[in-house]
Amino acid sequence: MNGAPFILDSVTHLKIEHAGAAVVAASHGGRYAGWYAATMGTGAVILNDAGIGRESAGITGLELLAGHGIPAACLSHRSARIGQGQHSYEHGRLSFVNKPARALGVVPAMQCAEALAILSKASKVPASKPAPELEVRAERPELGRAGVRVIVLDSISLVTPDDIGHIAVSASHGGLLGGNPDTPVKYPVFAVVVNDADRGIDEAGITRLPALDAKGIAGACVSAFSARIGDGRSTLDDGFISAVNATAVRHGGAVGQSCRAFVAAMVEARVRSGR
Repeated sequence: MNGAPFILDSVTHLKIEHAGAAVVAASHGGRYAGWYAATMGTGAVILNDAGIGRESAGITGLELLAGHGIPAACLSHRSARIGQGQHSYEHGRLSFVNKPARALGVVPAMQCAEALAILSKASKVPASKPAPELEVRAERPELGRAGVRVIVLDSISLVTPDDIGHIAVSASHGGLLGGNPDTPVKYPVFAVVVNDADRGIDEAGITRLPALDAKGIAGACVSAFSARIGDGRSTLDDGFISAVNATAVRHGGAVGQSCRAFVAAMVEARVRSGR
């Protein structure tokens, strides 16, 4: 399958058979996404710049990938819907390119399809894989109460059945994968925080919120310029809420809250609910 292009809604959908292939994955281009792509042995990857955001976190994965010899680029979030691979492939235009990709002739403003074709011809198994991440998921017992747990995650894909009914603070973007409203989160947590990825074209970066609302799950986004996308600890410690759904409002959530204040309100609401 080496050299064949693939179109995915998330970098976490990569499988071992994608090793050595060129992929467009509609995830943010942050460090976690770059690490995951490198770990899976991706030959080349195109991601989304997620509005760039705080400390340029939305594109930091490009440098990590370059360090492993992997050509990579990011699409402008104003051209491609984050979380939607097909839209990214058809409409996306590149905003940032790493050194290995530039050496192949991939440049900013290039259309995604054109860039992917170039990368497909040159993609190969990376020279090396990164070390395991030190922390991608951590419970914060000091924030919980009366049996209600708060879990901080670098990616919403790390939610497990043990998290059902609890609060998940995630550094993933707030876009629906593939635009599918049936899967805003894998398991029914009580509340979830994500990153707004600077909203982007068609407000794609916050489309997860109404889908969570439909399932009775409180949802909120932190601003991409307040917290580093892909970094769960930054989401909790630095984030400020930029968007909330109606369920979150009923539980005491509000735009302008710190993420910590939002989490505290959700813990209290969960305790009161007795669920």
